[in-house]
Amino acid sequence: MENKTLLVVGTGYPQKRFVLQRIKKLGVTAIILNQEKNWALPYADYWIVADNNHHAEAIQAVENFLNDHPQVKIDGVITYWEDDVLLTAKLAEKLKLIGIPYAIAKKTRNKALFRKFCSENHIPAPQFKIIRNSDDLISVKKKFGFPLVIKPVFGSSSAYVVKIEDKEELEETYQYVRNNLSSQVESALNDGSEIMVEEYIDGDEVDIDILIQNGKIKFYTISDNDQTDEPFFVETGRQTPSSLPEKNQAELMEMAEETLEKLGIQNGCIHFEAKSTKKGAFPLEVNLRLGGDEIYSSVKQAWSVDLIENAVKIAFGEYIKIKKPDIPLRYVVSRDFLSVHSGLLAEFEVDPGIKKLRQVDQVHFHKKIGEAVLVPPEGYEYLGWISVTGENAIDAGDNLQEAMKKISYRVAKFDPASSIGKTTRLNSFSSAALRKDLLRGAAKIETIRRISRKNQRKLHIGIACNIYEKETNSVEQDLMSVGKNIQKTLEKRGYRISFFDFNNLPQVFNELRRSNVDIVFNVCERINDSSLLEPHAASILDTLQIPYTGSNPFTLALCIDKIRVKKLLAFHDIPTPRWDYAYTIDDELDDSLKFPLIVKPGNTDNSIGITNDSVVTNSQELEKQLKKIIVDVGRPALIEEYIEGDEYDVSIIGSDETDLRVLPLSRSIFKNLPQGYWHIYPFAAKWDEDEIYDRCIVVQRPPKIDKKLESLISEIALDTYNILDCHDYGRVEIRVDKNDNPYVLELNPNPSINIGDCVPNCAKMVGMDYGDFIEEIVSMAVRRYKNRPPYYHLQTNLL
Repeated sequence: MENKTLLVVGTGYPQKRFVLQRIKKLGVTAIILNQEKNWALPYADYWIVADNNHHAEAIQAVENFLNDHPQVKIDGVITYWEDDVLLTAKLAEKLKLIGIPYAIAKKTRNKALFRKFCSENHIPAPQFKIIRNSDDLISVKKKFGFPLVIKPVFGSSSAYVVKIEDKEELEETYQYVRNNLSSQVESALNDGSEIMVEEYIDGDEVDIDILIQNGKIKFYTISDNDQTDEPFFVETGRQTPSSLPEKNQAELMEMAEETLEKLGIQNGCIHFEAKSTKKGAFPLEVNLRLGGDEIYSSVKQAWSVDLIENAVKIAFGEYIKIKKPDIPLRYVVSRDFLSVHSGLLAEFEVDPGIKKLRQVDQVHFHKKIGEAVLVPPEGYEYLGWISVTGENAIDAGDNLQEAMKKISYRVAKFDPASSIGKTTRLNSFSSAALRKDLLRGAAKIETIRRISRKNQRKLHIGIACNIYEKETNSVEQDLMSVGKNIQKTLEKRGYRISFFDFNNLPQVFNELRRSNVDIVFNVCERINDSSLLEPHAASILDTLQIPYTGSNPFTLALCIDKIRVKKLLAFHDIPTPRWDYAYTIDDELDDSLKFPLIVKPGNTDNSIGITNDSVVTNSQELEKQLKKIIVDVGRPALIEEYIEGDEYDVSIIGSDETDLRVLPLSRSIFKNLPQGYWHIYPFAAKWDEDEIYDRCIVVQRPPKIDKKLESLISEIALDTYNILDCHDYGRVEIRVDKNDNPYVLELNPNPSINIGDCVPNCAKMVGMDYGDFIEEIVSMAVRRYKNRPPYYHLQTNLL
C-alpha cells in the first residue's frame, strides 16, 4: 500500500491517535480533511482545512486541493469518526471511490429512518415515535408501553439516551433532553437535533464488529457489553469474544447479515450494535466505521485481526482474505473508569507493580489531576479504560480484578456555590477556565454556538465612548483614546463602525434610535462629565433594545459604590481588609481598626482622591483625610486597614460557566519605592508624570509565585466576579500580605481596555493580540444575547 493515497475524513479527539499511527505504519500517503490543524498533524502528508459540518464546503475544498496538486491521486477514503460518516459517503460517490452510498449511510445515521427501514423489511424493531411537541408526548402515553427509551435521532454514544419507567417521568425526561441537547457535548448531533422515543428492549447487549467486502462478510466477532448503568445507559465494560450460547450468537449473525444485505452495504468496517433477547436478535445501530476506543486492540488480541489495516485495504479495493482461528487466541475484558458524580479529579495513582502483570493489555486514562469530570445528567464523560487478557472468560475476569487493585482514583464532588477548586492552569501563561457546574436534574442554559469570525465581521458595531475636543487631562485623554483605538482595530478587520459620543446625551440618544447598529461596544465612562452616571449608558442601550458589551447597569452602579460592595463581599465570606465607612465627619468609626489605615472616596474610579497621604498612621491624620474626602471631595469615605504586600490584578473574561476564563495574573511589587512612599497606586502613579512610580514599581506578568497561591487568588477573584455578576470582562484587584493571605480590594466591571492596559496585556500572554481580544469580547456578548429572552442579562445572580 506504499504507493496508495488515503483521504482520512475527520480526526476526532486525541484518544484516536492510535488509528492514524497504524495508518502511517502501513506506508500510505495520508491526506487529512478537518476543520483545523490539530494533534493529528504529525500523521498527515497533506492537510485540507474545511468545516466538515458543511458538506458542500468540504467537498469543494477536496476538489480545490486536487486541482492544486495534480500529482496527487486519491485511491481511497475512510473515516473512523461518527460525525463524518455522511460526508465520507458523499466524498466516495463524488470521487468514484469504494464506500457506502450516501442514501444508505443516511438510513443508518438517522435512528428513526433505520427503525422505519427495519419495520418495512421485516427485521425486528421496537415501536418508535419522533417527538416534536406536547401532543406527541400525549400520543406516546396512550399508545406505548413502559419502560421506554428517549434518545437523539442522531448521535454516536449514549449521550442523552435515557430510560423512562413510567408516564410521570416522560415529560420531565423529554424536557431534560430537549433543553440540554448540544453538539458541544455530543458532536455527532451536528447532523440534527430531533428527539425520538422507542420501546425499551430487554436483553443482552452486544457489539458485532464486521469486515465486509463486495457484499461478503470476511470477518466478524461478537463482544458482550457489561450491564449499562441506567437510566443513562452509561457503558461500563465489555468482553471479546462473546460468552453467549452458540444459538444466540448464530441468531445475532443471521440478523446482522440480513440487515446489511437489505441495506445494500457492500464494503466497509462495520460496528453493529444489537441485543439478544428471548424473542430473538434485535438490531440497535449500524455504525459505518471502526468501533470505539478499545475495540481495535480487543479484536487484535482475541483473533489477531487488524481492523484498521483491513478497513484501509477495503477502501483501496485490495482483496482481503482472513483465516479466522477456530477458537480465540485469548479472551479480552475491558472496564471503563467511571465516576458516580460530577466533580474534579482529585487523585489518580497506578501501582508500578501493574507492569509485572503480563495480562494487562492497555491502560488509558484521559483525565489529569484537577480536570473536571461531568457525568449524567451534567455531562457524558468517562475517565478512561483498561483491557486485560486471559485464557478464557473467567481467567480474563480474574486478571481484570487483580489489575484493578493496582489503580485508584477519586473524583471530588463539586460545590455548586463556589469557584474554589474549579480552576486549572497549564502554566502561568495560560488561562484558567471555570468548569461547567450544572445542577443535577435541572436544564442548563441553552448553549449558543459561537458566531464564526467570517459572519461576525459582517456586524455593524457601535462604539459608546466619550470625546473631548479641547485640551484635557490624562484621564480624559485615556477615556477618548480607548474608543478610537477599538474603532481603528475593528475597522482594520472589516467591521462597519459607528461612533457615539455620550458627552452629548440628547444627540447620542437620537443617533442611537435611528441607527442600525447590531451591537454596541460600551466603553463609555462619563455622562454629563460624571462617572456616577456611567451605568446609565448601559441603561439607555437597554431601553433602546440595543445589545452591548460588558456588564449591565446594576453591576456597574453597584461596583461604583465601594461601601455596598464591601458589605456584599462580607456577606459571601470573601476576604477583604477590615473596614468601616463614614458619610459625615461625625460618624463613629470602629475603634478596633488598627493603624495604618487607608482612606478612600467611597464612589470614585481611576484612583481619584487617593494620594500618598491617604494612608494614615494616627487619629490626627485620619481626621484630616476624612475631612478631605467627605468635605472637600464631597464623597463618602471608605476606611480600610492598610495591607502591606504585593498587589495582583486578576483579569477575567466571560459571563457564565461556558466561557469564563481567568487570564494570567499581573503582580505589582512596591518594595523599590523610596522611604516615605506608601506601597499603593495613588492618582499620581496612574495619571501624573511621576517618574518615581514608573521607575520603582515592578510589574510581573505572569507573577513568579507559588501555584497554590496563584490558584487561590484566581478562584477568590472568580467568586468576586460572579457574586457581582460581571459580564464579558473585568478586573479584580487583590492584595496579598506577608503570610500569603489574599484580600479583595475592588472589582472594576468595565476596566479600561486600551492598548497597553492590564487586561489586554494579560490576554496577550494567552495568544490574543489586541484585535483578537477585542473580537473575543464581541463574540462573548453576541453569545449572551442570541436566543435569550428580552433583558435576560438584567436578571442578576444576586437576585
